Amino acid sequence: MFRKLLDEGQAGDNVGVLLRGTKREDVERGQVLAKPGTITPHTKFKAEVYVLSKEEGGRHTPFSPTTVPNSTSVPLT
Repeated sequence: MFRKLLDEGQAGDNVGVLLRGTKREDVERGQVLAKPGTITPHTKFKAEVYVLSKEEGGRHTPFSPTTVPNSTSVPLT
């Protein structure tokens, strides 16, 4: 996709975008570029999570009240 004009990019695509009036330091990896009004940002969501067992390559110890598990970006479907 390098040096090609595209109308859209999809999850997993690497794209370069020229944004007039925007400084490089104002943009961070992982931010979303979308037409105004087409998406709604969220800071909370409900999810059902399956935690891998030790045998499956997951946790070796149980969660405790002070556990802060790491998470990664999850596509919402």
